[in-house]
Amino acid sequence: MSLIKLIPSAVAILAASTVIASARDQLQIAGSSTVLPYATIVAEAFGENGDFKTPVVEGGGSGAGRKKLCEGVGESTIDIANSSSHITQSDVDLCKTNGVTDIMEVRIGYDGIVFASDINGPDFVLTPVDVFNAIGAKVAKDGALVDNTAKTWADANAALPAQDILTFIPGTKHGTREVFDTKVLLEGCKTNGAYDLLLAASTGADDAAKKKEAEAACFTTRTDGASVDIDGDYTETLSRIAANKNAIGVFGLSFYENNTDKLKVATVNGIVPSVETISKGEYPVSRPLYFYVKKAHIGVIPGLKEYVSFFVSDDMAGPGGVLADYGLVPDPELAATQAAVEAETVMAPLN
Repeated sequence: MSLIKLIPSAVAILAASTVIASARDQLQIAGSSTVLPYATIVAEAFGENGDFKTPVVEGGGSGAGRKKLCEGVGESTIDIANSSSHITQSDVDLCKTNGVTDIMEVRIGYDGIVFASDINGPDFVLTPVDVFNAIGAKVAKDGALVDNTAKTWADANAALPAQDILTFIPGTKHGTREVFDTKVLLEGCKTNGAYDLLLAASTGADDAAKKKEAEAACFTTRTDGASVDIDGDYTETLSRIAANKNAIGVFGLSFYENNTDKLKVATVNGIVPSVETISKGEYPVSRPLYFYVKKAHIGVIPGLKEYVSFFVSDDMAGPGGVLADYGLVPDPELAATQAAVEAETVMAPLN
C-alpha cells in the first residue's frame, strides 16, 4: 500500500498544527534498528502530508540513541530516541546530569524476536532450553556445572537436526539482546537446571545480589565460535547467514517478514511467530517498542509534538494502520498512549 494513503483523521493532525520559528526546522531522530523502518515510514508520510519537513531518522542502536538524547537540550541535540528496550536508570541519570529532566516515553506497539535460518535448510522446532543448551557458556550435566561442548543441535536436543551449532545473536549493546537474554537464555537456563546451581554457588551479599549474579551467568554465551555477537543491524545478520548456510540468526519479526524469500523461521514452544500470535500473547519471545521524547524541545523544534501524535494515531499505529502492514503488532492500550501524548505526560521515576 502507498505510504501516503492516509485517511482524513491522520492528515488532520498535521493540517491543524502551527509551525514555531526555530533555527532548526527538521526533527532529528536516532536509535533502534528495529524501530528504524517504522520511524522511517512515519517520517516520510509526515513530511509528505503536512506542513513540516521530513524528519531525519538514523539508526545506531537503542542504547546509542538514548545516550544521544541525553547529551543535553538545544538544537544541536536530537529530539527523539527510538528504542527496542526500556530506558535504564543509567540513561536517566546521564540525562539529568546534562539537563534533560523531562522525558516522554511513548510505546508504539510490539515486535517479536524470531530465530531464522537459510530458507533451504532444515526445519527447527525450538524451545528456550534448546537454545541455552546450544550456546550457554556453562550448562548443568549430572548435577554439576560444566563447560558447554555441544557440537550440533542434536547434541542440544536429540530431536533437532544434526547440524553444526552456529548462531548469530544480537550483541550486548543491541536493543534486541535484553529480550533475548530474559526470555530465551534465562528461561532455558532455569529449565536446564544451571540457574539453581549458579544461585547456590553465588557469593552475593544477599538474595538479590545472588539472583543478579546467577542471571548474569545465565546470560553468558560460548566464546568458542558457536555463538557470535552481532553489533550491527539485522542486515548484517542476514549477510552472515547468506555466507554460512548452516547458521541460525536472531531477527525482529518485521525484518524476517520482509525477507521470507531468504529465511525460514523456527517455531518457539510450538508457536509460529506472527502478528496474530504476538498480539494474543501466545508467542513467548516478544517485546514492546518505544521512543523517548525530549519534552523541552516541544514548542521549540517545529513539528515535534505533531510528529509524535501522528506516529501513534490510529491510522499509523492502530489495528489496520499503515505500520501493521509492515509487521508492527498494535498496542491494545494505544488509546492510553494517545492521551498521554496529548497531555505531554512525562515518565515517572524508575525507582
